[in-house]
Amino acid sequence: MSRYVRSRYNINKSVTFQSLTEDEREEIFYAALEVLERTGVKIFDDESRKYLEEAGCWIEDKVVKIPIGLSEWAVDSAPSKILLYDRDGNRKLDIQDNKTYYGPGPTNTYHKDPESGERRRPVLEDTQRVGKVVDALPNIDFAMDLGTPTGVTDNIADVYAFKALVENTTKPIVHWGFDIEQYQDIIDIASAVRGSLEELQKKPFMFLYSEPTSPLLHSREAIAKVVFAAKNKIPIVYTPCVMSGATTPATMAGTIVQGISESIAGIVVSQLVRKGTPIIMGGVYGIMDMKTTVYSYGSPEFNLLQAGIAEVAHYMGVPVFGTGGCTDSHTLDGQAAAESAMSILTAAQAGANMVHDVGYTGSGQTGSLDQLVMGDEIIGMVKRIMRGIPVDDEHLAIDVIDEVGPGGHFLGEDHTVKHFRDETWFPTLMNRMRHDGWKTKTNKSSMGERIKEKVHNIIEEHEVKELPADVKEKIDQIIQKAEKREQNRNTEKAKK
Repeated sequence: MSRYVRSRYNINKSVTFQSLTEDEREEIFYAALEVLERTGVKIFDDESRKYLEEAGCWIEDKVVKIPIGLSEWAVDSAPSKILLYDRDGNRKLDIQDNKTYYGPGPTNTYHKDPESGERRRPVLEDTQRVGKVVDALPNIDFAMDLGTPTGVTDNIADVYAFKALVENTTKPIVHWGFDIEQYQDIIDIASAVRGSLEELQKKPFMFLYSEPTSPLLHSREAIAKVVFAAKNKIPIVYTPCVMSGATTPATMAGTIVQGISESIAGIVVSQLVRKGTPIIMGGVYGIMDMKTTVYSYGSPEFNLLQAGIAEVAHYMGVPVFGTGGCTDSHTLDGQAAAESAMSILTAAQAGANMVHDVGYTGSGQTGSLDQLVMGDEIIGMVKRIMRGIPVDDEHLAIDVIDEVGPGGHFLGEDHTVKHFRDETWFPTLMNRMRHDGWKTKTNKSSMGERIKEKVHNIIEEHEVKELPADVKEKIDQIIQKAEKREQNRNTEKAKK
């Protein structure tokens, strides 16, 4: 029985909602397959096209038309469950079904300075701080860089960013790279941490990350990374960033169809290279605000689209990369809180597996540690909501109600002591004090002020478990080798 038929029999007991019926999920899935067979995708990588041609695809002027049967085979061959470990080899993320994990996003053009609040270009110290803050926050499950660092050799800024993350958090990492050479550097660093490539393959603590270009384009760099990951037995996230009304149709259903077809093209290539390659589909699905022409990270349509791709991915039986904890606001304000909360909750209720971009502000242009810390608090609340309400004899508490009786209270009951900690979520930043207590000098502060104080305390006080000295030395040698490669390349260019 194929996985997208099996998935109909799953019973979900958490607090979820449904934006698409089962029939609509199926219709969208097969519409995406029709796009691949009828319209096709343009693939600029020779090796990828070779795999596709040998599998029976039709190719003309780099446009590849993929038979529906081949797409179905590839989707069914991709793993429905992926395990991700931490830096030390401990199992951390069980990526399947409706299990949801959260982390920041990558490659922002700007970074909000945690001290001055100034929007400026990211530097390597920012990436180090991101790693440290991720390491300290209990509800952030994986790390991304929140900004491409400047002040280092441009072509290997991605490698420097990975080094900064791996040295400043033990949590799993999702990371991008400019091209295959940089991917190899990143794999070499990760292998040095785990002891060997084989140990990294057995217990991966990182995903590679790549994006096709909408509409229906797969650059050499993007799709070649899928081939590289499959050959190296390393999990990869392959997700488009689509803009409804600009790079996809203005209708949400059409946007989901096109975006999913772009993801499936990557799935097909990955499974042709090595059947069973772990790959995550999904991405950032949003709208162009026709008044401002910005890509909106806070619109209700953004949340609906994210829910839609998650639901279709579950129908397909493929883990999904979601988006949440982000805002169009340029500052930490009510808008930022409202938009973050809506997207974090929607992602969880739709069952998105890896939810990234927590900490994105200014329509995704700027990374913010303040936004990330606020997101951590919201995620804590959402995780409590998603645990739902247990209903059994112990939790129905009929005997306790009978014992206390009319007019009594439950404060002194053993049942209360036993359950209140598990049943109740306690905030670390949100205020629940009585008014007279809040008015005192030490407590009268805004949520924003408490967030900034927490960011500062983590940066100053949180201690990250250090890598062994010999591993750090190997990482430095990999960086030096990459620097030398870039110097030689620049020398050759100068000669020409």
